[in-house]
Amino acid sequence: MKIEAVDFYYFAMPHIEDIGDGSQDALLVRIAAGGYVGWGECEASPLVTIASMITPMSHSACKPVLASVLGASIDGVEDIARINASVRHNSMDLLHADHALSGIDIALWDLLGQRYQQPVWKLLGYAQSHPKTPYASVLFGDTAQDTLDKAKSIRTRGYRVAKFGWGPFGTGSVQDDCDQVMAAREGMGKDGLVCVDAGTVWSELAQAEARLEMLKEARVHWLEEPFPMGELDMYRALAAQSGSVAIAGGEGAHNEHMARHMIDYGGVGYVQIDTGRIGGITIAKRVADYVVSKAVFNPVRFINHTFTSHLALSASLQPYAGLPEHDLCEYPVELKSLAYELTHDHLVPDANGNIAAPDKPGLGLTPDLAALQKYLVETEISVGGKTLYKTPAL
Repeated sequence: MKIEAVDFYYFAMPHIEDIGDGSQDALLVRIAAGGYVGWGECEASPLVTIASMITPMSHSACKPVLASVLGASIDGVEDIARINASVRHNSMDLLHADHALSGIDIALWDLLGQRYQQPVWKLLGYAQSHPKTPYASVLFGDTAQDTLDKAKSIRTRGYRVAKFGWGPFGTGSVQDDCDQVMAAREGMGKDGLVCVDAGTVWSELAQAEARLEMLKEARVHWLEEPFPMGELDMYRALAAQSGSVAIAGGEGAHNEHMARHMIDYGGVGYVQIDTGRIGGITIAKRVADYVVSKAVFNPVRFINHTFTSHLALSASLQPYAGLPEHDLCEYPVELKSLAYELTHDHLVPDANGNIAAPDKPGLGLTPDLAALQKYLVETEISVGGKTLYKTPAL
């Protein structure tokens, strides 16, 4: 089969808030080949990602992403790896190419799943899709009382694990943060698992160190992204003294090497990989394999990063679906209507409170195109009087 079409669609909520919520807009990729269609989602700014697909060539290592994809053969999983490598080689100086590639790669796996009537996890070589314990992923409330109310609601809904992040955390005093974390702990109860996401808020090691005792007292399971992605020295130094509080990070990795560095040099207990950023399912699976290969010497847990749609959630589960010991997954529970309505079906916790990558072909979920019409952002990009992109028919 040859790839006949690669279409990008920009969707957005009517009003975008200045908050740490990635479910407010979306960029979907539709790929057609041989009568089959696959869908993927990028975790990126939609407009600049579209531009990376069609930008005029600057030089031999800065070509539009589309040049490496459209017309390429796609008959087996080895072709996805070849296309992935081709994009990275031909667009290595186009920094947003990794985000565009992520959605394309996901869509290609979905397409092959449709062709061979197999779920993606089976195409990846797994014999079984093991259940994962979803942790309710939410933002901290504006006040400690708001956070307490959120935590109580989460526990009432049956979640045993929750992560609270961003919002005001880390921007005020240590006592302010202590009040927020203790509110989360109270709401989740003594036996609930509480995680904290600092959202890369600190630029100095001492800022994070000042919160460690409070986090330990609240029995926080992990502290996520205390520093920007590349600050490996600070990650490692904090991990050396964090004790019972694991350090987590990795969602900002947009290639395999960044993720490996976090594992090898960052001292993390959890590496969090977003298939919509790292280069798709192909690269996320390589990171999962690397984690497994290092287990004896460096027992890091692989976990997804997902704060958008259930299509993205399914894609993020595929790379580690067959690893029973890596049993937690991020599960966004405060989705904007766009992200929730993006798919016909959703991954809902079962009677045991777990979710798993679907058994259906491909990703097992399909976009609800009728529901998405009201969120579609009509877009046109012209250069030198020539239209290089116009929103395709949905």
